[in-house]
Amino acid sequence: MPSPLLELLPNLISFNYESHFDTVFINQNWVLVNGITEKKATYVFKDENILTIQDDDVISETSWTIDFQNIFSIETEDGKIIVKAYFKDTDVLVLEHQDKDDYALFINESQVKDGVNSIKDVTSFLKQKYQKKVKKIIHEHEFYYIENFKEFGPFTAKELVEKTKDNSVSVHCFIRDVNDYDYSKRLRIQDLLYS
Repeated sequence: MPSPLLELLPNLISFNYESHFDTVFINQNWVLVNGITEKKATYVFKDENILTIQDDDVISETSWTIDFQNIFSIETEDGKIIVKAYFKDTDVLVLEHQDKDDYALFINESQVKDGVNSIKDVTSFLKQKYQKKVKKIIHEHEFYYIENFKEFGPFTAKELVEKTKDNSVSVHCFIRDVNDYDYSKRLRIQDLLYS
């Protein structure tokens, strides 16, 4: 049965020591998103199994270990907890609690220009990050267009936008995704201009 976490956050990548430990995970300032409205907590997983946690101005140290592949043990005030570690890209870390239906979401603060200090910062970071990703995907995706009852293409969205700029194609031409069979979605090239 799939984890509820994997349904909530699809496309998570399991922590992999070889590809994540040195370059993405260790000695990074991971800001805990859960509870950021009350206080900011920053976790730094260090060599020699030291975990530093800074809650506002209070700094504490505890320990952590990798038990097996992406399963970690972390010592807390309440005792040892077992978590599975995942990444949603290289700057978003998710630790799924193994004893209860809960998880912690972290953002690598060193990847955020102005830091992560509030839920507004989290929202802004994620929005910018995924808008850029979607824009890139859309610009590289291919479409057909129809003009004067004749179909042309496929062209990338970027190529179609360029064609409208040099006036070789009207922004009002209907387009269809390469995976669609007709123009029933009624999309026009101008719709790509705002993507």
